[in-house]
Amino acid sequence: MTANEIRARSDEDLQGEIQDLKENLFNLKFRSRLAQIEDHSQIKKVRRDIARIKTVLRERA
Repeated sequence: MTANEIRARSDEDLQGEIQDLKENLFNLKFRSRLAQIEDHSQIKKVRRDIARIKTVLRERA
């Protein structure tokens, strides 16, 4: 997800997206510890998406 795509969405949508990404991150970390995940870079991608969304929300505040 790019910053421009994030900026085009409403604050409510972004808050919901953050919650979804946090749940996804939790599940990825859990599966990583159980060695059920093949691509560990997914964790990094989700963390960066969360950071991008939070950055845009802070810019608007």
